[in-house]
Amino acid sequence: MKALQFSRNIPRYAVARVAAGFTPGGGASVGPLRLADLDPPTPPGPDWVRVRPRLSGICGSDLATVDGRSARYFEPLVSFPFVPGHEVVGDLDDGTRVVLEPVLGCVSRNIAPTCTPCSNGMLGNCEHVSFGDLEPGIQTGSCHDTGGGWATAFCAHPSQLHTVPGDLSDEAAVIVEPAACGLHAALLAGVPDDGTVVVLGAGTLGLLTLASLRAHTAPRTIIATARYPDQRRLAADLGADLVIAPDEVRRAVRRVTGSRAITRGGGHDGSVHSLSGGADVVVDCVGSSSSLTDAMAVTRPRGRIVLVGMPASVNLELTPLWHRELELVGAYTYGTETLADGTTARTFDLAFDLVRRYDLGRLVSATYPLRRYRDAIQHAAAAGRRGAVKVAFDLRDDKERERL
Repeated sequence: MKALQFSRNIPRYAVARVAAGFTPGGGASVGPLRLADLDPPTPPGPDWVRVRPRLSGICGSDLATVDGRSARYFEPLVSFPFVPGHEVVGDLDDGTRVVLEPVLGCVSRNIAPTCTPCSNGMLGNCEHVSFGDLEPGIQTGSCHDTGGGWATAFCAHPSQLHTVPGDLSDEAAVIVEPAACGLHAALLAGVPDDGTVVVLGAGTLGLLTLASLRAHTAPRTIIATARYPDQRRLAADLGADLVIAPDEVRRAVRRVTGSRAITRGGGHDGSVHSLSGGADVVVDCVGSSSSLTDAMAVTRPRGRIVLVGMPASVNLELTPLWHRELELVGAYTYGTETLADGTTARTFDLAFDLVRRYDLGRLVSATYPLRRYRDAIQHAAAAGRRGAVKVAFDLRDDKERERL
């Protein structure tokens, strides 16, 4: 079969990082990622099944890996060589169309008894990501034994698969996994009724978090930052009451919340350092030094910051976190959610409903055959600037499969 395989090659990884500094996505041309002829994946256990992808998305963590920017933290949590791709809609051998829930928890690793997070339905917090019957890997797309969605086939455990309703297109289905991430972040945020929430960033995760906040919380005002015209339009359509440029966020939160500006140097230069009050919750869907600095500046004392965008190494002044007693919470993947009425639901079940309700398949802006992976990755890396949101690999064409 054909697959995009990522190998452990430190020199090429370093070259990819340099290339990406000139052209985002440039690591695909010079780094450790290559289109390869591989043997079909061997099921790791007797109950595992084969999935043949239809569409497989390219996400921010994929881009960080290809461009040599992923954190060293992940090195012991992956196994090389691996096939990326965890946002997948595909077919089983019996023709059933499924969406992948990529986290590899205790059940898929054949570990018994399961750890406490897995027992409570929070697979993303599994304590055994490097143990059991599989090579290390926090999810499909970073584990050598399972393969991944950037290929004509991979293996999955039945516990990872969700049948796609017949009324959803492939484009809608491939958005379900990132939508589950946005839902988990929105429900973890603890947004108070009639409160103010800020969403930093209007890429895929930012837009899906916006839709999730609008669907499952009741704030008075949702403020979103967006850099490009299409992002601003979509952010407003998916639930933001106010959409602003990133450098306007401090002024906008001050105006909406009635806070006073605390300026640097006694106000001589007019720059806003932080606010006397601020937003109840800030959801950071960027994960950079500047976005986290903005988040701490505009969150009210004892407010909450939810980090959804995957950070790497950042340089931060943490004094405001200490002084304002802010709560900084990470939001990674999904599992089982507790809703406002006290009931629980699988995040993916909620995600199917969210995708249908907001017609989120429209966020798939472009698709590419696997052989054009360099073009696809460069498009995804420049998605906002090019008026796109989600870019995916398209493996539905039988002729293309034969050509591969």
